[in-house]
Amino acid sequence: MRIDYMDSINACAAHYGEDAEAMRAFLIAGHEKAVQMENRGPIIFDDAGNLASHILDAYREYGFYVFTGVLKQDELKDIEEDLEAMKQRFPKGPGETLAADGSPGLGADCSALTLLWSKPLGDPLGGTELANGRHQVKLREPEAAADAPDWTAFILLGSLQFSETCLRVYGHPQLLRVAEAINGKDFTPFNEALFIKEPGIGAAVSWHQDGTTHWDSPDFDQDIHGFNFMAQVYGSTAVNGVWVLPGSHKLGKVDIKALVAASGSERIADTVPLVCDAGDVIICNRQLVHGSFANTGFEPRITVNFGFHRRSSVLGVMGAGTHSKPQVFDDALIAQRSKVIGYGIDARRQRFPDETPYQYQPFLDRGLTFHWDEAARASLKDYNTLDLSI
Repeated sequence: MRIDYMDSINACAAHYGEDAEAMRAFLIAGHEKAVQMENRGPIIFDDAGNLASHILDAYREYGFYVFTGVLKQDELKDIEEDLEAMKQRFPKGPGETLAADGSPGLGADCSALTLLWSKPLGDPLGGTELANGRHQVKLREPEAAADAPDWTAFILLGSLQFSETCLRVYGHPQLLRVAEAINGKDFTPFNEALFIKEPGIGAAVSWHQDGTTHWDSPDFDQDIHGFNFMAQVYGSTAVNGVWVLPGSHKLGKVDIKALVAASGSERIADTVPLVCDAGDVIICNRQLVHGSFANTGFEPRITVNFGFHRRSSVLGVMGAGTHSKPQVFDDALIAQRSKVIGYGIDARRQRFPDETPYQYQPFLDRGLTFHWDEAARASLKDYNTLDLSI
């Protein structure tokens, strides 16, 4: 675990003026509580091939689990190099179509939304009607340094069409086995993104719950809105990481404004940060109350984010419209959106031939095979217009 985190904590707290000491105490207490929780360790399957019961039990109780050591150093190096190349292709800012070198900007020819931008240390979603108004409060927006850029990219949507290394993470056999254990053999995709929290400029993401569609469903339970995997390229700390309210995935729709009022500040009581090292992957229930503060520290956080649903949660359901246009998710649409799983599995097989690839039951049932090549890469353009958003 990280032990050299005090410099970033002190730097973060210094941005909070008269609340500096309260923020510093909050960050330290959250870190200590997080690392003492019994919900971290390697992915383990029992002799029958089932996900270990202690992992399932902890995930059900807290709503998240830290899988340690999932991505090895060679894969992390691949991802870092790929991400650096992608950053060079980012448009110069919101509304721009060209990169800094005059070449076409990444995603500029896509019909779907790709890059989301923020002012340095801003909270562009908090207190707005964006994403169905789920970010109910606005977090503090500390003042950035005088030499900070005008804009910073903080989310890249539809990331698998731009990054083969992210696609390989998506096809990770152990992670897909975890998805099967949580959501059944016929689990479906959800949405994929990169979260970018650069030191000194990274944007906040206000407290929220991800689910939209099923809060009032007669079939409501703690798994009905699915989960996200959060693969960490550089690690995650109390300063740059996501914070969660453990157990809140069981509570239904939460009044976050009331939580903030009861806590006396945006530092919601009993929340903890998702603390982990590079190569760790967090599974996080989408119904958890969660958010992240602006990254006023010294360490970057790049999260390869992707989620999965139970088929029963999406089949025949009208989508929420958060990540794609509102539409009814029928068998044909789900099958089309699921192709990316096949491409991810084969892209990973080509890079890591010594691994045993995951076998996705809906493909086995239909006798489908997938090969990752240039034609497959081209077919992923705008694939996220079919995101199964609930």
